[in-house]
Amino acid sequence: MICIQHATIYTLDEVIEDGAVLIDDGRIQTIAPTSQIELPDRVSCIDATGLHLVPGFIDLQLNGAIGLDFTSEPRAIWPVAHYLPQTGVTSFLPTIITSPLTAVSAAQEIVTSSPPRGFQGAMPLGLHVEGPFLHPDKKGAHNPAYLQLPTAEKVANWSPENGIRLVTLAPELDGALDVARLLSERGTIVSAGHSTANFAQATAGFDAGIRYGTHLFNAMPPLHHREPGLAGALLADDRATIGLIADGEHVHPELVNLVWRLVRNGRLTLVTDAMAALGMPPGRYILGDYEVFVDETTARLPSGTLAGSLLRMDTAVRNLINFTGCTLAEALPTVTRTPADLLGLPHKGRLAPNCDADLLLLTPDLQVHTTVIAGKIVYQK
Repeated sequence: MICIQHATIYTLDEVIEDGAVLIDDGRIQTIAPTSQIELPDRVSCIDATGLHLVPGFIDLQLNGAIGLDFTSEPRAIWPVAHYLPQTGVTSFLPTIITSPLTAVSAAQEIVTSSPPRGFQGAMPLGLHVEGPFLHPDKKGAHNPAYLQLPTAEKVANWSPENGIRLVTLAPELDGALDVARLLSERGTIVSAGHSTANFAQATAGFDAGIRYGTHLFNAMPPLHHREPGLAGALLADDRATIGLIADGEHVHPELVNLVWRLVRNGRLTLVTDAMAALGMPPGRYILGDYEVFVDETTARLPSGTLAGSLLRMDTAVRNLINFTGCTLAEALPTVTRTPADLLGLPHKGRLAPNCDADLLLLTPDLQVHTTVIAGKIVYQK
């Protein structure tokens, strides 16, 4: 049993000054002002004076890190998961980009298996399969050799029970709406992305069960005043939750600010879309089967096309606050409650009794100080 005391606690519904959280058996038991907590016997206390206590971050789109790429080597999920707590991430969706469908099957085996003995780290919640059902004209850093049309047969065993939580497809492709209906009926979240869809095609996708948008503005037609396109449909339709890469490179900071003003009512999730170079120095790294050139700020193909990001999730939160002027309390749902709600996981992404004890202690300048996952300290700065 652990008690974290004297923290400024962000429950997402209120801020408790000099608060305490009692944790037992991996779950939150009690949240109250420190002075009101009754400590049981054999409890370990952590003094969090001067620190913010917040829910752990959830990343819905991560391609790899520390030199490792999930698509080319699915076993990389576990060592990357061990690294992620220092970035504030306590659970995530390993992302498999466009590749032979056998690569998805291999990743399913990993993500549905037990972690290695002694493992401590962020927990994979299932896969995000980004492709191969994408439009060739918006392929981005995806290999066009593997792009194909969606069919029910190709996704026969794609479900949350089989490790598939989120699937990105282009809704305008032949067969895409039928596959979107099928996947959404199974409980897999379907996202629109890497798409040339116009406003009507995007809306038809929402009618078919699409409920997410993959990295808003990137790999989709630009917003136009006579044809809002997929971007406009995602911004306008309350059925859609939106993913956004807030690194200042994929989307201009002023446009991030505009999106925030439009959809901050529980429909915005920050994602990193980070690739193998996360946590590594500049150099050459792999994304799928492409070599990517990485400098201090971006990851690009030789053509100049952006190929994922170098973004840490804690940096994304600080960026959102800097770009928009919002408060920490306002920013937190974009990386906690909103992604958890999208995935249908009410025990994740919030500080409340009976929820998973996935927590962060942040310094006053919002650096990660301590990460707790399932009630155990897995990282301390």
